[in-house]
Amino acid sequence: MVTVVTGASGQLGTAFGRLLPEAMLLSRRDLDLDRPEHVFDALAVLRPSALINCAAYTAVDAAEANQDEAFRVNAAAVGEMARYASGAAIPFVTFSTDYVFPGDATEPYVESTPTSPINAYGSAKLAGERLALSVNPRSLIVRTSWVISGTHRNFVATMIRLAGERDVVRVVNDQQGRPTVAADLAAAAHTALESEVTGILHLANAGATTWFGLAREAVALAGFDPERIQPCPTTDFPTPARRPAYSVLGTERGGETGVTPLPHWKDSLPRVVAALTGAF
Repeated sequence: MVTVVTGASGQLGTAFGRLLPEAMLLSRRDLDLDRPEHVFDALAVLRPSALINCAAYTAVDAAEANQDEAFRVNAAAVGEMARYASGAAIPFVTFSTDYVFPGDATEPYVESTPTSPINAYGSAKLAGERLALSVNPRSLIVRTSWVISGTHRNFVATMIRLAGERDVVRVVNDQQGRPTVAADLAAAAHTALESEVTGILHLANAGATTWFGLAREAVALAGFDPERIQPCPTTDFPTPARRPAYSVLGTERGGETGVTPLPHWKDSLPRVVAALTGAF
């Protein structure tokens, strides 16, 4: 038997693939979570010794118009994976989001803070949390935020590309959160899983910033003038899905889990930028 990682072609799945080279890595063509009715039986054939779900419907704006699909992938399929893991008595971890919170706080959200998502993506992810824990109370639900990596196109990659193409790039400066590097997240989540941590756990790199602050830091590391990044309000870039203005994650479980806090995002960002600029 072996650890199974779903969503292996995504940022987090790729990070787990590098961390666990012996794992069985499943992409969407191997296990399509948009068909949750097949998930349990597919896993029964594979008989994993542990299950790490990195697959998700992550198109936040598209989820507004495709709420049924977002629910199937982010909730119903997650519930089926949790149900299988419960019956097989194996560890199970899945990942959720800062978007389960409304964004009206003034201090970091911890695991026990009441949830109230303001968009369809956050609602589907919250439904997945609840389904997983209802069928398998020993599920580990890791909430994280603003995931970036050096292996995929993401916000940081886009900012570096635009800084090389334009004299001015306008970036919102009124949404605050914690950037999280996929490799750091995978390592911490795997430690939590091996330590038999269950329930909801917040994991994100230390340090809060805005998208503007993250963009400036990234383009400077890439060798561009950070003054090319200019701040603007969210209202200048209307989107189908509302974004929480403040979604900084904190934790009240650090002492009990034994998981080493993730490093500050500024300390991990140079690795991300170095990997991305090597691809340009």
